[in-house]
Amino acid sequence: MTEQAKRYGGSLFELAAEEQLDDRILGELDGAVSCFADNEEYFRLLALPSLSHAIRRGLLDEAFGGQVHPYVVNFLKLLCDEGLLRELPGCAQAYRERYNQAHGIVQVKAASAVPLDEATRARLTEKLKAVTGKQIELTVTVDPTLLGGIRLDMDGMRLDGTVRARLDGIRAGLDSLTL
Repeated sequence: MTEQAKRYGGSLFELAAEEQLDDRILGELDGAVSCFADNEEYFRLLALPSLSHAIRRGLLDEAFGGQVHPYVVNFLKLLCDEGLLRELPGCAQAYRERYNQAHGIVQVKAASAVPLDEATRARLTEKLKAVTGKQIELTVTVDPTLLGGIRLDMDGMRLDGTVRARLDGIRAGLDSLTL
């Protein structure tokens, strides 16, 4: 995420939070990101330098006007006018980070060798909630390169409980022994 994305996404969050619209704007901003990801031709059209700002703004009004809050439409227009529409995913990420911070939410990415059932997910979420004291937003992926165990990434920290990490720890311990 670029500094511009942090600044723009953070500014949108501040405005939305001040107006108590942060939940709504979060969902609509995520929807806009998905829309552009699903329709790359539309994204490229809005990036054409041969189109005037007025035409680009009109296209955004047609696509989003009346469907999302005017703050979101105006935010998209601002990014388009500034030539920063490519920063939209980063802006949405910055917005989400500020939202999560304000609402006491921690995003956790878990990777395991096998899919986790609902009971295991629930236990993991409860343990993480007890440790952090915050709400947990858990995303689980299956990583076939893992031999077993689980690896967690949260708040810029990695907790590695995989078999490979344990074996590496044993290897390091054995390497440090002097005979």
